[in-house]
Amino acid sequence: MAARRPTTIAEYIQAAPREGQPHLRRLYAILKSVAPDAEEAIKWGAPFFVEPRFLFSFSAHQSHCNFAPTAAALEVFSQQLKNHKTTKNYLQIPYTEPVPEELVRKIAEYRVREVRERQDDAFW
Repeated sequence: MAARRPTTIAEYIQAAPREGQPHLRRLYAILKSVAPDAEEAIKWGAPFFVEPRFLFSFSAHQSHCNFAPTAAALEVFSQQLKNHKTTKNYLQIPYTEPVPEELVRKIAEYRVREVRERQDDAFW
């Protein structure tokens, strides 16, 4: 990443490793299409979508990117994720593999529904 911290998602993608930029642009396009009215922000050094609660984020790394919808959302899709590398909080997408677009879209849509149905004021 560049020395100057990005303040927009476009700047974040521009500062990411070149080989990851196509993945990040694709992830961004999918997430933006699922949550077109969500606030876009850079929080904790990563792109976030907030409506007004956390929906999801993504991040760039040297050889992969992460999609972060929440641990609970990943758990709901655990069977569909079994052939993908995941951690408790992230779907890890190597730059050498295509973005699993349909799966990312399903998880993102689930998160939007889940957040909109909540009655509490918690950010996470």
